Amino acid sequence: MGGTLVITGRNEQRLQETLNSLTGTGHELIVCDLTDESSTKKLAEAVPKLDGIVHCAGIVTALPVKYINRENIEGTFGINYISCITLMTNLFSKRQINRNASIVFISSFAGTFPLSGGALYAGSKAALEKYSDVLASEHAVSGIRSNCVSPALINTNILADAFSGDRAKYRKEVEAKYLLGFGEPEDVANLVVFLLSHASKWITGQNIILDGGYLRGLISKMTRDY
Repeated sequence: MGGTLVITGRNEQRLQETLNSLTGTGHELIVCDLTDESSTKKLAEAVPKLDGIVHCAGIVTALPVKYINRENIEGTFGINYISCITLMTNLFSKRQINRNASIVFISSFAGTFPLSGGALYAGSKAALEKYSDVLASEHAVSGIRSNCVSPALINTNILADAFSGDRAKYRKEVEAKYLLGFGEPEDVANLVVFLLSHASKWITGQNIILDGGYLRGLISKMTRDY
């Protein structure tokens, strides 16, 4: 969309594939493990001044509450929550974020509407959403905006894994509950691009749910049943 990107993650091969697919010039690739504090500091020092940031690192953990232990908590929150905060702290302290920048956190539908087994995942995403709210308040004086995007089920490898094996038979049943079917990665990306752009300059402190009509479908069904 005309932006100059710095892409980062742990998998150098996939990063290189993404870099090769980008149009335009000036894009950068920086390998970084966001759960490692020293690596995160180096990343913050290496990037140029930023007009937009998209946090989309995440891990899905499904675990009944009676089996949760400290290792599970630290593993999930370390990636979904702590890594985002640590990076933002370093970027702010090194003055790498420009005035009027836009920050977007990829949260989840589960952060607002958690399912059984999702205490850790939903909790980490809910924490991320509240962090975004506070960031929006504290840095509004610099014109910096912060918003969350919370998708429901999207056609990704994670979704494919969720409906693999014996669970494949449930896929159509679940998708039928979405008025517009499951989403595509581009559906999320398009909203992110909008939030990064000047077209959304009056939007901050929001959590925008992308659910393909899932909630509307539930409400309609409840109304009919009533």
